[in-house]
Amino acid sequence: MDWTWYLFSFNGRINRAKFWLAGLIIVCWMAFMAAIVAAFGARKFGFSVDDIFKVVDPATYHALSRADFPLALVKLVGTPLFTWVFAAAAIKRLHDRDKSAWWVVPFFVLPGLINQFLDRINNDYIGFTLGLISFVLATWGGIELLFFRGSRKTNRFGANPLFVSPASELGWDRSHEQEMAAQKAGPPPQWRVKPGA
Repeated sequence: MDWTWYLFSFNGRINRAKFWLAGLIIVCWMAFMAAIVAAFGARKFGFSVDDIFKVVDPATYHALSRADFPLALVKLVGTPLFTWVFAAAAIKRLHDRDKSAWWVVPFFVLPGLINQFLDRINNDYIGFTLGLISFVLATWGGIELLFFRGSRKTNRFGANPLFVSPASELGWDRSHEQEMAAQKAGPPPQWRVKPGA
């Protein structure tokens, strides 16, 4: 498998198993980075969707102390990396479902933005409604990507990633096959018995 394409490219299709594998890879990277931060003595560490918005928020860096520097540096490197890998895997999985990459907006971006600003809304009715919308959209996106089968045929984004030709199941690669001249059926001429002999 081409790991660079798999983790960083937005083109093509991946099936459900490869989407789950991308999530597992991200979790393992998070655990590795948490171990690095713990080695520097940071006690509190974690990645969340809020970190995506905090990376671009200048207020995050104004309240930074020297003790928080390793944590901030790891989050500054890790958050864009994890976001990119997740976006690449999610978009390729949407392509497998024959959906445009724009579906990332209602499934992930919009719920993330709603949750980021939900605590700033003073009206409980509006806050509850927006929270419910965010929950429904994120749940729908998760179910769509994690559990639904991709389109079985070749779609506008490429061939079915689960298609296996019968020849490749047997280990027979037809592209490297040599053409042989067709043989006639029957014995060679010298073996033929003449009538009346």
